[in-house]
Amino acid sequence: MQNLTLLSGEKFKITLQRLCHQLIENHNNFSDTVILGIQPRGTGLSKRIAAELQYIIPKHTINHGVLDITFYRDDFRRGDYPLIPSATEINFIIEGKKVILIDDVLWTGRTIRAAMDALQAFGRPEKVELLVLVDRRYSRQFPIEADYIGIKVDSISSQKVVVSWQEADGIDKVTLVSA
Repeated sequence: MQNLTLLSGEKFKITLQRLCHQLIENHNNFSDTVILGIQPRGTGLSKRIAAELQYIIPKHTINHGVLDITFYRDDFRRGDYPLIPSATEINFIIEGKKVILIDDVLWTGRTIRAAMDALQAFGRPEKVELLVLVDRRYSRQFPIEADYIGIKVDSISSQKVVVSWQEADGIDKVTLVSA
């Protein structure tokens, strides 16, 4: 098995900061914008983005939540075991707001499609944008494109992108794993 580190250390930190500054350029003080991390892997990134935004613009409230998509996925009945959903934590109104969905890796687009379906249960947003740390280009099954991208990687289907977080894994790192 061959591993290639795509992002780590200071470059990882700078990438997160760049994404935050891009968000601020487009959303100013976040008065009409909310951030939703997609369970399970988008929550780490969304928490880091929300914390960094709060640090950069401390006088403004950043509405941050997490969205579970378990029963909105098109493959949720295909497994041999019962699914255990994650928690959805949205303690604010999304009706008429700009929503930034956050996930760690954009690959086929199926997770994002499910998130947009799940989002409708909470109201009708004015606009939905997508922020991802890694965009695995050339693998889409749905016509979905991210508005904010940390890094782009060209990979084949046998490869896997693994995102490690300091809080959970002891290191901030993005690795491309080849079998």
